[in-house]
Amino acid sequence: MNTKLVVSLLAFLALFAGSARAQEESPKVDVFVGYSYLRFNPNTSGVDSFGMNGGSASIAYNVNHWLSGVADFGAYHNGGILHTGLDGTLSSYLFGPRVSYHHYGRYTPFAQVLFGVAHAGASVSGASGSDNAFAMSVGGGLDVGFKRHLTLRPFQFDYLLTRFGEGTGSARSQNNLRVSTGVVFRF
Repeated sequence: MNTKLVVSLLAFLALFAGSARAQEESPKVDVFVGYSYLRFNPNTSGVDSFGMNGGSASIAYNVNHWLSGVADFGAYHNGGILHTGLDGTLSSYLFGPRVSYHHYGRYTPFAQVLFGVAHAGASVSGASGSDNAFAMSVGGGLDVGFKRHLTLRPFQFDYLLTRFGEGTGSARSQNNLRVSTGVVFRF
């Protein structure tokens, strides 16, 4: 994992935290946990896309009424990729801004653009390998409030770009789809 990238992203989030304290007395934090389905689309001819199940979690620090800094983490697994006996796991670590629109009462639509890294691990008959790559996600969803500190996220759709090398060693783009649902705890 590129250490400079992680340090830069953490500094970016710290900047949001400092400016939010100056503007608000009690900052608001949203913590999401839920189920995620990832449709992984390899960029190798003759290899079909496949599904992976898993979970994701994110923490959003609300800078003001409409802007948040987000840290998003996900892990997805498939125990029999394309019936080949290949066991694979993909993890994502993404950071960036979120824009929310709070003028629909208890309904809050949002959009976000996140950047970070993805880690893929696979094993076949005891032999294993792994790889790290650039990752980016663009998407959005809807939060539906029903308690003061508890919100339902019925859906979140994200285009998840990863840049793994697929056999050739050079990075190729994988255009993936992530769909998530779960709950948001608000503090």
